[in-house]
Amino acid sequence: MKMKTRSMGLSLACFLASQCAAQSTKNPYPLEQYLMADAKEEISLARSAAPESVGRDAEILTFTRRGFETAVKGSNGFVCLVARSWSAEYDDPDFWNPKTRVPICYDAVAARSQVAATKKRTQVALAGGSNTQVHDAIKAAIESKELPIAEPGSMSYMLSKQTYFSEKVGHWLPHLMFFMPQVDTKRWGAGVPGSPVMGVEQPAEHLTVFLVPVSKWSDGTPGPSEAH
Repeated sequence: MKMKTRSMGLSLACFLASQCAAQSTKNPYPLEQYLMADAKEEISLARSAAPESVGRDAEILTFTRRGFETAVKGSNGFVCLVARSWSAEYDDPDFWNPKTRVPICYDAVAARSQVAATKKRTQVALAGGSNTQVHDAIKAAIESKELPIAEPGSMSYMLSKQTYFSEKVGHWLPHLMFFMPQVDTKRWGAGVPGSPVMGVEQPAEHLTVFLVPVSKWSDGTPGPSEAH
């Protein structure tokens, strides 16, 4: 797969399209469009990010009017949730897309930094902050050590066939994500010809994210071909 990349968040719209224009925009949509009417449906969707053997015992967060809250206590250290659009990169044109639903399941190490960052992003978004203000708040929280930097051993599953990034990107591919303190992506062989590993740097968060596509969705069915 040939792609031009820029920095990214959970959304892959900018990552795949490389057509993002930086601008400061506030959320034009009402909160109701981001909520899911059925909490059980959201719990099921969050669990679908990981294999059933992982998701069934994970802590589950659901999005409410107050932000992300624990709906199910877990026992295996994993934390699953359905990310909304403001977890995208800040100059993503779909930053406020209310249709975005991205199930993701973090291991215990990743949860310490990435779930905390998700909650912070959500706090600023719910307070009426623009995408630029979300970016600035995360950057300031990292620099003040209010938010921790990602630790080695941080990974997540993104294997749900119900994932929806945007109309342009759709479901993309089932994949794993690895979160590291800033590191040269070439150390992982990311982005070199023939490598399945993609690496993206996020300087504001002192973060490097690696993506590794896999062949199956969490329910065991084959994923789409990278050629498509």
